[in-house]
Amino acid sequence: MFLYQEEKGFLFNSDSHFLFDFISNFNPRGNLLDIGCGCGILGLLVARDFKVNLFNIDTQEHNVLLTKKNAEVNNLKTSTYHDNFLTHNFKEKFDFIISNPPYYHDGVSKSDNSVMHISRYNEHLPLKELIQKVNQIITPRGHFIFCYDAKQLAPIMIALDDFKFSVEDIRFVHGTKEKQSSLVLIHARKGSKALTKVHPPLIHFKDGENSAKAKKVYEKTMTYSIKCSV
Repeated sequence: MFLYQEEKGFLFNSDSHFLFDFISNFNPRGNLLDIGCGCGILGLLVARDFKVNLFNIDTQEHNVLLTKKNAEVNNLKTSTYHDNFLTHNFKEKFDFIISNPPYYHDGVSKSDNSVMHISRYNEHLPLKELIQKVNQIITPRGHFIFCYDAKQLAPIMIALDDFKFSVEDIRFVHGTKEKQSSLVLIHARKGSKALTKVHPPLIHFKDGENSAKAKKVYEKTMTYSIKCSV
């Protein structure tokens, strides 16, 4: 998959690849929304490999333009909204909602680049408000699959529970097996009574190179980045 990216903007990283691999476990279908789509990588990968009706939304105009271009280049269909997710009036309900949202928290050193700032810091899409809006537009028993800062697991679980989401699957991502987890992948469902399945940890690097699992993920995603100016 060829993907244009804004050269001076926020470039996708391993989070999107690992989240796509996680999403693939749950056989996405029906209406699927990617929140904060960026250049479109996450939703377009899902649309490439699964039969979904893809919708994307992003607050930054250049990301919307990139997503539309990347859909066209890869012969995929999407409806893409340029709007604030929290205030957008969706006419659709969604069976699957996915997101790699801005999750850097207060206290983290912040970028002066406004594009990077919006893409990285959760003040632009606060966790509780994100989940509250998802709750309004997801179908009964719908799937909400996202990644977040692993250190913020406690507020994540509290916010999900506040809106009657149950975590059915969770996986922690580690840079190496010696390092603490930096990222958590979560699959939550409305009204589910299932116990949580804790997946084996995903280790990104081993002996200075991509681990066997990480290599398999990158082989599956097969993305090629093209830097450009929008």
